[in-house]
Amino acid sequence: MTELDDRSRQLRDNLAAVRARIADAARAAGRAADDVTLIVVSKYFPVADVRRLLDLGVTDFGENKDQEASAKFAEIFEGASEQERAALRLHFVGQLQSNKTGHVAAYADIVQSVDRAKIASALAKGAERHGRTLEVMVQVDLDGSDPGRGGALPEQIADLAAHVAGLEHLRLTGLMAVAPRGADPDAAFARLAELSRDLRAAHPSADRISAGMSGDLEQAVRHGATHVRIGSAVLGPRPAV
Repeated sequence: MTELDDRSRQLRDNLAAVRARIADAARAAGRAADDVTLIVVSKYFPVADVRRLLDLGVTDFGENKDQEASAKFAEIFEGASEQERAALRLHFVGQLQSNKTGHVAAYADIVQSVDRAKIASALAKGAERHGRTLEVMVQVDLDGSDPGRGGALPEQIADLAAHVAGLEHLRLTGLMAVAPRGADPDAAFARLAELSRDLRAAHPSADRISAGMSGDLEQAVRHGATHVRIGSAVLGPRPAV
């Protein structure tokens, strides 16, 4: 076995700590740890860290800037075997502009930040152009207090989900949300769980909930998160950009 360098050891230890937190939270909620997918949010971190994480068994990565994500993962894909590429899943979690959707549709596997019908339609066209089917999640703005973060309001979810479900080359898989700033994460994620139940009544296969970050993953898992998006708890403080 190749000896790990200092950064790889740091990432290994951080991953172990985060996975233990997920396992403990799942156990407390009467769930299996395997029911929760860890997405490492690698924005602003270099290709070298992504490669280290791949070697440590991470398969799901989150990015939120098109230019950075496309360049970073083009380099990763270029050096990956077909088996490695098939295992790797890239989640686009940032706000999208319609003029970027075609580009994102070329490389992302899952787009978690669909909050408008216009974005969904543009993604579908991009996916068709590239001969792909994209998984998408509807991003929810739970309280409308921070429109800068993006997200459809709760009362808009049903119409937006129906629009997504009617588009070829897109597959609706669930909801994504961020706990509002200053809000109680427990209350926020309890509300998200309710919205997920409503969505599943109309779209039974849209059963994923992406919620929880480094500071509130336990509350998210308690309320049914199937995916948690973790950055600093794995990779450390974000580099200056």
